[in-house]
Amino acid sequence: MNFSDNFFNKVEKKTNVGKAKILELAQKLQQSDLKNENTLREIIQELGQMTGKNVSKEKEDKIVSAVVNDKVPKDFNGLI
Repeated sequence: MNFSDNFFNKVEKKTNVGKAKILELAQKLQQSDLKNENTLREIIQELGQMTGKNVSKEKEDKIVSAVVNDKVPKDFNGLI
């Protein structure tokens, strides 16, 4: 994955999470089994803490369901 600094700047503006933390999380995601619900829930909570956002149980369940059932967008540039 080769993202430009422009991508990281956009993400940092929206989330207040710096490039180093984003890359650290990306590495963790690559090494994780995202089909494992417990692992996925841990990552969701970590993201919530990093961004200062509270992730409700309902929202967490929806995210887990989407990831486990392969219903997430493949193009992340459209998300920012």
